[in-house]
Amino acid sequence: MGAPMRDGWVSVTDGRVTAVGQGPVAGPVQDLGDVALLPGLVNAHTHVELSWMAGLVPEAGSMDEWIRTLMHVRRTGPAGGDAEVVATMTRAALDMDATGTVLVGDISNSLASVPVLERSQLETVVFHEILGFNPVDPLGMVRDARRRLNELVADWPARANQLRAHSVVGHAPYSTAPALLAEIAARHEGPAPLTVHVAESAEEIEFLHTGRGPFRTMLETLGVWSGTWDVPRCGPVDYLKRVGYLRPGTLLVHCVHLTVGELDAVRDADAVVVTCPRSNVWVGGGVPPVSRFYGAGVPVAIGTDSLASTDSLSMFDELAALRRLAPEVDAARLLESATRIGAEALGLGHDYGAIAAGRLARLATVALPAGIGSRAEDVEEYLVSGVPAAAIGRVDLRAA
Repeated sequence: MGAPMRDGWVSVTDGRVTAVGQGPVAGPVQDLGDVALLPGLVNAHTHVELSWMAGLVPEAGSMDEWIRTLMHVRRTGPAGGDAEVVATMTRAALDMDATGTVLVGDISNSLASVPVLERSQLETVVFHEILGFNPVDPLGMVRDARRRLNELVADWPARANQLRAHSVVGHAPYSTAPALLAEIAARHEGPAPLTVHVAESAEEIEFLHTGRGPFRTMLETLGVWSGTWDVPRCGPVDYLKRVGYLRPGTLLVHCVHLTVGELDAVRDADAVVVTCPRSNVWVGGGVPPVSRFYGAGVPVAIGTDSLASTDSLSMFDELAALRRLAPEVDAARLLESATRIGAEALGLGHDYGAIAAGRLARLATVALPAGIGSRAEDVEEYLVSGVPAAAIGRVDLRAA
């Protein structure tokens, strides 16, 4: 994000930052008061379409337990176009905007969230996620998904530019057949990157190495287990590499159970880790090794996941969770993950992630409490230690 400064000012023309400085400035000014001014935050991984499940999927002791509950709630719940479902998605978007988020990477199976996000103040990268452990026609599935997405976004140029990029992606190694992951990767058109849930639970690691465990049982119960599936007998990073899914820019979401060697491979592949620590604990996946992520030199972005696995979509709440898990990581690096790295991961680093000439003037403010230290490090530490929603504001100077 660049070095922090005291008594700074930002000049804006036609919705974009033209200059940044410090100290007195000539001409008319808008005084924001005693606040920290920072780039609008980037939620690199969320599922807005699951917002109606808030409070319906309790914390679980294991990943497979949480998944079973989620599937039951989803199967017996309302349809995607239901008025209350739309209302909950709308509230979720409003809450993200109100807590300083300006850009989201939204994972959607049904695409029900896309019209809601298009009407919101958030700019969105849409990931149309498909899954199938035993698909008859992987190529056909990818083509159908691409057609649905293209039809939905056909008139994007005529809109208010809320929907910035999109791609078809796979769900996870335990739910998406290798042939389907391979087709998705081979036919990836972007401009959004690929993304995938990976190494979220010990059950996933067991399944990939042995073909057994709770995930095998779950697939059998669902009637989609195939005796023809070749057990890869490797970890998730090698598995993704084998099917061509691990490539520069791929967003690897969660990564709770990656080893040091696997993180080195992620770094060498120029891929990105997206960590969602509150969700990982909620679903029984475990505690992510946050310090290990940063120590490996991997780009780390941050997501909230959905309201089915956390109690808010505030990125400041997510930052506070990261601070608790990794007190030795500099606050500045955590803030960079929530801004610049997230924006670059979603392919929009030219517009977001920093207060710099040429970037969009879509910024966040945090009112600073009396008595906070005068050093920049004190302010940065406050920003990652649990900012109340009431202290968060927005500065949105987009051109008309």
